[in-house]
Amino acid sequence: MQKLLQCLFFLSLSCFCSFPSLAFSRNPNRQFSQANNYEGSSDLVDLRYHMGPVLASPINLYIIWYGHWNPTHQSTIRDFIYSLSSPAPYPSVADWWRTVRFYTDQTGSNITGNIVLSGEFYDSMYSHGSYLSRLAIQSAINSAVTTSKPRALPLNPHNGLYLVLTSSDVRVQDFCRAVCGFHYFSFPTIVGVTVPYAWVGYSGSQCPGMCAYPFAWPDYSKMPPPGAGGVGGGNVMRPPNGDPGVDGMISVIAHELAEVSSNPLVNAWYAGEDPTAPTEIADLCMGVYGTGGGGGYVGKVYRGTWGVGYNVNGVKGRKFMVQWVWNPVTRRCFGPNALD
Repeated sequence: MQKLLQCLFFLSLSCFCSFPSLAFSRNPNRQFSQANNYEGSSDLVDLRYHMGPVLASPINLYIIWYGHWNPTHQSTIRDFIYSLSSPAPYPSVADWWRTVRFYTDQTGSNITGNIVLSGEFYDSMYSHGSYLSRLAIQSAINSAVTTSKPRALPLNPHNGLYLVLTSSDVRVQDFCRAVCGFHYFSFPTIVGVTVPYAWVGYSGSQCPGMCAYPFAWPDYSKMPPPGAGGVGGGNVMRPPNGDPGVDGMISVIAHELAEVSSNPLVNAWYAGEDPTAPTEIADLCMGVYGTGGGGGYVGKVYRGTWGVGYNVNGVKGRKFMVQWVWNPVTRRCFGPNALD
């Protein structure tokens, strides 16, 4: 689960900080040359398996679009979901997911590589208001599966995963203050059964400087706003799909999908002794997007026209920027765009 606001000074970030890293360095080439391709590697990371299940069966993913959504933003997010299990030029989103698939359950079964977008529900009437508590997220899932509307989602306790995405005008408990997204499992008293789910909010108008890195700067940094343009200096990296909010969401969605797949009931893969506040496989690599990343530098990523930044390819020619995740074999943060 994403945890933020634990680093007070944005230039002192590392991959263990819970605040997304900046695409800025006084001398990134020097940082890269000193990194020796061990981004976030540490023998001190005590990531352990706690005998719970992982999502090893093919995943039926159901999206709940809560609020009023821009169709262009919806298309971008759908294409990212499709990219998780579809071929694209290397390095691809599917290649990135292969690191997540290293994680297994107690039978030795790996996390699945088959993720299918199996249904969508449009809650444009704000069935639970424009402010949602964490428990209200579960109520939104319940509404999506119990509504009398013809496009109600199925309640799938076998291999269903529910992704609640809130629009720009929806405020969520702790959003922009402590989290950009989270995952958990539903309570039978609210939803009827236990199913894994994740929530991510659109931060473009509420807190892009917190949840849309590296495509926006925090207000307190006094740096240029998104769209300032350019490649070098203090200008922000441009988002590959044209919107800092939705491109920032993509990385948070990737983060939460990796963690809900490896720790769906909060009793599988995590570090630390407290399952209510686990450090999970994406938390360990916050702010690392490429080789040499960490310490306030996103790492070596691809740069397109007009300063567009990305590190993986998707379907339909899409490009995305997603943070790396912890590789349990090499015990380091890793992504398919690594230079080694």
